[in-house]
Amino acid sequence: MTTLSGRPAPPRIPEAVHSRRWAILTVLMFSLIIVVLDNSILNVAVKTIASPPPHGLGATQSELEWAMNSYTLVLAGMLFTAGLVGDRVGRKKVLLFGTFLFGFGSGLAALSGSPSELVAYRALMGFGAAFVMPATLAVLVHVFERDEQPKAMGIWAGSVGVAIAVGPVTGGLLLDHFWWGSIFLINVPVVIIALVCVALLVPDSKDPNPGGLDPLGVVLSIVGMLLLVYGIIHAGELGDFTARSVVGPVVLGLAVLACFVLHEKRSRHPALDMGYFKKPAFSAAVSAVALVFFALMGLTFFSAFYLQSVRGYSALRAGLLILPMAAAQMVFAPRARLAVARFGTRVTCAAGMLLIALGFGAFALFGTSTPVWAIEIAFLAQGVGMAHVSTPVTYLVVQLLPREKAGSGSAVNNTFRQIGGALGVAVLGSLLATHYRSGIEEHLGALPAGARDAAGESIEATLAAAERLGPAGKELIGPANEAFLDAMHLTSLCSAAIAVIGAVVVGAFLPGRPGAGPDRPDAERVPETAARD
Repeated sequence: MTTLSGRPAPPRIPEAVHSRRWAILTVLMFSLIIVVLDNSILNVAVKTIASPPPHGLGATQSELEWAMNSYTLVLAGMLFTAGLVGDRVGRKKVLLFGTFLFGFGSGLAALSGSPSELVAYRALMGFGAAFVMPATLAVLVHVFERDEQPKAMGIWAGSVGVAIAVGPVTGGLLLDHFWWGSIFLINVPVVIIALVCVALLVPDSKDPNPGGLDPLGVVLSIVGMLLLVYGIIHAGELGDFTARSVVGPVVLGLAVLACFVLHEKRSRHPALDMGYFKKPAFSAAVSAVALVFFALMGLTFFSAFYLQSVRGYSALRAGLLILPMAAAQMVFAPRARLAVARFGTRVTCAAGMLLIALGFGAFALFGTSTPVWAIEIAFLAQGVGMAHVSTPVTYLVVQLLPREKAGSGSAVNNTFRQIGGALGVAVLGSLLATHYRSGIEEHLGALPAGARDAAGESIEATLAAAERLGPAGKELIGPANEAFLDAMHLTSLCSAAIAVIGAVVVGAFLPGRPGAGPDRPDAERVPETAARD
């Protein structure tokens, strides 16, 4: 950075902080990996947790969806406020608080005695994670100058790939040797290490002119999302999206969310500043994040059942099969800025979204004997596509806001990511459950009348019922696999369609080809004075 006279401008960041910025980035990545790793571990553990006690908790598919979504919903609902709190009281303080609470919740989750307890403790973990995610990106923006931010954010985004890689493999190893609760207990020593590193290395920072908090907005957002997702998941349980017990919560949830938007527009200190969305590029960027994670989390949820229940792979082998997706993100996320510099954000992200769509759509062709290499190619395509979407849009979102608003800007980006993921698990999981039930019901005649409804809820429930029938139950295995594959094919095509919609959105509204500058094209450069308007 230089002045008009050509002399180097004084650094905006204290040299003591600037000199250890890469060590700080490593600590931030470590903190982010913890909260992302937890969900990726759970993806390979759903089959085990669905198993009857003592091997699992005997959780139904809807309970498994809530175990995932209780974490995601609380995380998404609290991110607005967590980002504002970090800007107000200091990002290092909230990072320490959130990391500790996440570790405490992990210990409790490991000792859960029922699916309902697991859901509750996962919600506590989500509350802690809400203070971790925006703080890591906000600290990154504080310790790196603008010209280094694209590279730093690429590495930061690549840490998500590390978590996706480490999570399933770690989960598989733990489940092969220990009880299911070990996938949560492993977080505790990792959290202790993270707390020490954050305390020693990470500098504190905050907004010199913070706004107030918005408790009503937080309550409205959480209540609205809970009602909406409850109705969607309940539809999957009933196999009926038109039932009164489904339509009521969905309509009420949408009404509460509408009240949330109106309240945020009128509030002096909104949890979500609606002014951000007046910039088309900002709206398109966060929408792209939401659409990608809507499709990705839904696909990840049912792919675990495909790999373990239909293909018969162990949790460890299923985790290893996901490695290409994770490795691709690790390799390409830090380099996505090079594609943006050459082709522009619009082309880079649109191509990434289409590649994701191809990876999702490939699952519509998979069956009981699909070669492993074909599955690996699909996961690889998803990872490469994700790397060329998540990094550019994250940088664009942060670039459009002034540095002192990094916490709240990061919170918006992460909130849409989590809301998209929660709705993806709920909507696509319910679609999968509904279609599976319609395909398997005619084959459940050998079961007692009272057991048919439970056996038709998921492939794991059907296979458990078949095992209880003894030799006669073997006749259910083939129809169960066929019904699940039909449901998976439909759900994967819906995931692909969502990704295509995302490609259209980013193609229409994101900045085009760069005009100048190695990392910050003219089309994307937004002066901080303008960003404050």
